[in-house]
Amino acid sequence: MPTDLTLRQLTYFVALADTRHYRRAAERVGISQPSLSQQIVALEEALGLELVERGQRGAILTPHGRAVLEQARRVLDETATLRALAQDARKGFSGTIRLGSTPTLGPYLLPYVMRQLHETYPSLKVIVCDATPVVLQEELLTGQLDLILTQLPVPSGDAEVLRLFREPLKLVMAWDHPLSQKQAITDDDLAAQDVLTLSDAYRLHAQVAALCDDLGANLRRDYEGTSLDALRQMTALNMGISLLPALYVHSEVSTETGDVAVRPFRKDRVTRSIGLAWRRRSAHRALIQHMADLIGAVVQERFTGVVVVE
Repeated sequence: MPTDLTLRQLTYFVALADTRHYRRAAERVGISQPSLSQQIVALEEALGLELVERGQRGAILTPHGRAVLEQARRVLDETATLRALAQDARKGFSGTIRLGSTPTLGPYLLPYVMRQLHETYPSLKVIVCDATPVVLQEELLTGQLDLILTQLPVPSGDAEVLRLFREPLKLVMAWDHPLSQKQAITDDDLAAQDVLTLSDAYRLHAQVAALCDDLGANLRRDYEGTSLDALRQMTALNMGISLLPALYVHSEVSTETGDVAVRPFRKDRVTRSIGLAWRRRSAHRALIQHMADLIGAVVQERFTGVVVVE
């Protein structure tokens, strides 16, 4: 007679599906590999379905396994929502939330946000993780992160997005670059110019590449920066000009004595959109809205004139 399935079995199955490896899945959920294997077998017996192909390549989901995985995620998300609602009702906002942010944004905004969060919700623990936008989105959708602060768009039907602000991209060049002598730089000035940018792991790359195509500028493929600091340093060496986010420039570059010259472009109308994203069935919807309001307040208080609140 089939046994009843349990939430624990579903949790172990999702971990196995995410890692595709029994040992790594067992480490993630904090049990031994044999115990995890037994629970997966028990789940298959409870459902009367084979969920996992077992072989040298690791754990591969069967077609039934893929269908069950989608539903299992929904069940676990709804369960987490129920627990979070109960916790919020008892204690207010507390517990732990994992926030992911891109390194082109987080270091220049999150210190102010974290200070305000701690003052407003002292019982809430926020763990901040840095990663590229592609990795952030993947970790959000697999449940490793609760929400992410990133450049938009986040192209997934499983995520909800709240736009926070638009951040201008500043034109930056070496002090001995001919364009540094101009205060008003036109589109024609950038035709045939060498332009540096980050690697294609960042959404900023695609945005700058599209702008180069529009202007007839030359996007350098032989050098792609791994950080905004590296990009600025290569620009200072006159390897090309670059477009850097306004929050980074505001934090790290002196417009008068810095190692690069900073100029507005198209009256600061070339912007990137910044927002929060979370899973549609997130257990933390109320808290996320409060965090969005708090970030908006921090931006208005500290960065008026640097970015444009949506």
